[in-house]
Amino acid sequence: MAVKIRLTRIGRHSDPFYRIVAADSRYARDGRIIEQIGYIDPDKGVENAVVNEELALKWLKLGATPSDTVRAIFNRKGLLKKFNDSKKGEK
Repeated sequence: MAVKIRLTRIGRHSDPFYRIVAADSRYARDGRIIEQIGYIDPDKGVENAVVNEELALKWLKLGATPSDTVRAIFNRKGLLKKFNDSKKGEK
């Protein structure tokens, strides 16, 4: 099973809202998810995204692949740096 960390769209027409989720890559964008990691309101910007760091790091350690957009969000939140530092500490 290939797990991806990606966005699912919710919200009304012309008023998007996204959840950051861990999902099987074979399912549809808004289909079945494994676990919700956070959310983002694009009107407020990436800086106001809410991410559960423990869950995000757990899924990254388990080998989940973030989408390009989620990778950018994690990079701005400093999660990728924490993940890379934890990988260096294990060696």
